[in-house]
Amino acid sequence: MILHVIEHTIHHSIGLLPFLFVTYLVMEYIEHKAGKKAEQLVKKSGSFGPLIGGTLGIVPQCGFSAAASNLYAGRIITLGTLLAVFLSTSDEMLPILISAKVEPVTICKILGIKVLIGVIAGFAIDFILKNRSYKEEEKLKIEHMCEHEHCHCGEGKIGKSALVHTLQVFLFIVAITFVLNLLIEFVGEETLAGFLSEKPVIGPLVAGFMGLIPNCASSVVITQLYLEGMLGAGAMMAGLLVGAGVGTLILFRVNDDIKENIKIIVLLYGIGTLAGIIIETAGLVF
Repeated sequence: MILHVIEHTIHHSIGLLPFLFVTYLVMEYIEHKAGKKAEQLVKKSGSFGPLIGGTLGIVPQCGFSAAASNLYAGRIITLGTLLAVFLSTSDEMLPILISAKVEPVTICKILGIKVLIGVIAGFAIDFILKNRSYKEEEKLKIEHMCEHEHCHCGEGKIGKSALVHTLQVFLFIVAITFVLNLLIEFVGEETLAGFLSEKPVIGPLVAGFMGLIPNCASSVVITQLYLEGMLGAGAMMAGLLVGAGVGTLILFRVNDDIKENIKIIVLLYGIGTLAGIIIETAGLVF
């Protein structure tokens, strides 16, 4: 069983490496090469962040949510953009729907709704906060992240610094994912599935909590339950909207403000479950 858990952990973690490396490479470039011009460019393009983030988030796997957490910790993107990515991230949902030969129209509807909710929520949050992340007194925090990781970024080439960041975060992800997979192996996916299917009235709330698990297992269970007709569209959407894969895990790893991280998770859960309840109440079927 331990070997199976190790294999499963490596299989689902290894795909994050290129996303993490490219993300840190870009951040290092912005910090060491682009300087003030890049910072101003980010500030000017920040208002379109939720649209771009929400659209990119539908790409399978949680690589973009991992990248978004790093970018937010460096204050390169806004809170609205971060949540747009989290809400639209499809993780394992899309491959499962395709392998189950679900009608393309149905898949497009599900993806479209996730993107729409993510983009609307992202723009609304940025509007309310008035792009607080980009005020003049709050600078990019990439240098602070380097100090947090004790990687001595300024002492070498940006490629080396990016690689150090990548390996540090990757090892952290592997360790936590291993523990989660071990727990799921003991509890069993069928037990998790039964718990969800037996709560039809509060399905969106329960599915939302399931989505908070920073692991692909939640999206797998929720999608399978929906395909088997044991979970309604509202509960399915709630769980998949809240589920941001390892993005939330990385957020706690790279963003020092724990209280802020908790508020982001609560906000993510609130938006996802509220959307699920509305969909369930409206009787929408995909």
